Amino acid sequence: MRKPLPLLVLLPLATAGCVSTATAIVKAPFQVAGKAVDWTTTSQEEADRNYGRKMRKEEAREGKERREFDKRCRRDPDRDECRQGYQGFQAGRR
Repeated sequence: MRKPLPLLVLLPLATAGCVSTATAIVKAPFQVAGKAVDWTTTSQEEADRNYGRKMRKEEAREGKERREFDKRCRRDPDRDECRQGYQGFQAGRR
């Protein structure tokens, strides 16, 4: 009669691949759902980064318009718009 000990030793090695595959199959739908949520939502860090980018663009636009305004007013200080002051785009305002 044979001893079952060698078979018991080999059993975990033979089924290790099956167990890891089964685990991967069970976890897959949750991982896919998690990725979908990540793609559809904006984290606070992303929102802050996007807001900062938007504000830098607006500030650059305002700076350019103010420089052009100042340049026009230096050429002709008697213009009506020069007497009123800068009324153009202002960053951060709606």
